[in-house]
Amino acid sequence: MRPGVAILSLTVYFLAALAALHRRPTSAHGISRARQILPLFDNLSWLSSVVTPGDLSSSPYATGSSRPVVAHMMVGNTYPYRLEDWKKDIKLALAHGIDGFALNIGSDDWQEARVADAYTAARGTKFKLFISFDMAVIPCGSRADAERIRKYILSHQSHPNQMKFSDRIVVSTFAGESCRFGTGSLNQGWSETLKSPDMPPVWFIPSFFIDPSEFPYLTVMDGYFSWNAGWPMTDQEVTFETDKHLIDRLGGRGYMAPCSPWFFTHYGVETYSKNFIYSGDNWLFVERWEHLIANRAQLEMVQVLTWNDYGESHYIGPIEGAQPMSEAWVNGFDHQGWLDLQQYYISAFKSGVYPSVLRDRIFLWARLFPASAEAPSDHIGKPSGWQHTEDFLWAMVFSTGGSSSVRLRCGEYSEVTELSGAGPFKLRMPLTGPGGQVSATLWRNGVSVVSLVPTGFVFSRYPTSYNFNAFVASSP
Repeated sequence: MRPGVAILSLTVYFLAALAALHRRPTSAHGISRARQILPLFDNLSWLSSVVTPGDLSSSPYATGSSRPVVAHMMVGNTYPYRLEDWKKDIKLALAHGIDGFALNIGSDDWQEARVADAYTAARGTKFKLFISFDMAVIPCGSRADAERIRKYILSHQSHPNQMKFSDRIVVSTFAGESCRFGTGSLNQGWSETLKSPDMPPVWFIPSFFIDPSEFPYLTVMDGYFSWNAGWPMTDQEVTFETDKHLIDRLGGRGYMAPCSPWFFTHYGVETYSKNFIYSGDNWLFVERWEHLIANRAQLEMVQVLTWNDYGESHYIGPIEGAQPMSEAWVNGFDHQGWLDLQQYYISAFKSGVYPSVLRDRIFLWARLFPASAEAPSDHIGKPSGWQHTEDFLWAMVFSTGGSSSVRLRCGEYSEVTELSGAGPFKLRMPLTGPGGQVSATLWRNGVSVVSLVPTGFVFSRYPTSYNFNAFVASSP
């Protein structure tokens, strides 16, 4: 093995172990919260055409798309959901080019009813669903534990909205590398659980936190999902090299790539004891999508992390359901601008061609306080990794063409950038000085064509708590 490959392999394994230690809470423990129903964005009118299903003539998927894009849905945060809530989420996701949900389920018995509602709500649509077993909380030490896994799969095996690959039921996990189900090995345990003769055909694509050198010995895996490849867990930027390293060791089996806009969590030792941030700088969400589009031929599908994991701040759906004690850093921080933004990239991922831009738009996001600022009243303390994120306003400007200019502003400080031609442009501005209201304006021929002054988007140098969540805003 070449030294560079060995180093990369060890790095992948280290980052996997790091993420496993920082496991998220998977359930709101049935605590109901008042819903905040947010308005839907309009459906793709700013692109050249609506995101439509690909040509299925050679597709192994029964999804409505030859290269599906799914979103990770935390069932543990849906305790107060009714059937209509599921229908609303499915409608919203479909309108933004998302083909399905990976339903993350934990150990709570009530989650079975929510999963059943999700399948019922999807009926009559092209939206697909599959189970992602959260093995960080689901017991897996005995053969009896395997029966719960099998029950979920058997309950929905014939449902028309069950996602399948080559007529095999798609099944995934978060973790599960320590599971043996009463057998002698990882491979045997999962094989007997999922692929015994009395089970329907399963296409198993887990997210095991293991060294990729073990892949050849895990014949139970039909592919691999790398949860960790979506974020920079150190001060290094995300590239496709980690994904390629994993793909090269799968021996032709499938690969599901993650894509995520942010990661921040702020739990104290009295709750989940996880307080850290992975940098979302340098237009992380956009650049990750660009990497996946450039390498789309090597991917079976993309899983967006996540639809509703509020505790880790990478939600792109509405803030609703039951939060896992994350209100302090989530309430008031709507992320649906990212949901709208990624439509452009989903279209390119599915078709292989970036669409034309037919509508001027601006997307902005940033933290609301300097990374180095102190908040003495916050007893949880500053999150680890804070030094890896910079104080910038991040912007994506979609211009329909011609000569134009963009002014980014924070309080009294502003910067103007000249643009030429059509397409998306990446802009950034340092958040310096005393701070103030954040805004952006797009000018063409001396006329303001887009003006974005988001309510609540105010950068301040004096935080009351260490909230490193992103404030996201977009023009209509």
